Amino acid sequence: MTRRCDITGKSVLSGNTVSHANNKSRRRFLPNLQDSALQSDALGHSVKLRVTPRGLATIEQKGGLDAFLLDTPNRKLTDEARTLKRRVAKAAARREAKSA
Repeated sequence: MTRRCDITGKSVLSGNTVSHANNKSRRRFLPNLQDSALQSDALGHSVKLRVTPRGLATIEQKGGLDAFLLDTPNRKLTDEARTLKRRVAKAAARREAKSA
């Protein structure tokens, strides 16, 4: 499983740990990934994603998972998010067709 946010795409960075004596050794900066289940209104069930707290805040600000996915252009989404976006769009279209 990759250490990559499913929403924002934030992943592992690398850099140096610098000691007081200015010795440098390589290290990795890991993203703060959280396993979370987000409710999708269009799909009718929750979806498990690995996201950063910033990704969760962005989803909340946009008004939920469905609204975030449908408003965000595909070029800004990860592959997993694009797949989920297609599923949400199909489910929303089916729901619109039923109600009309």
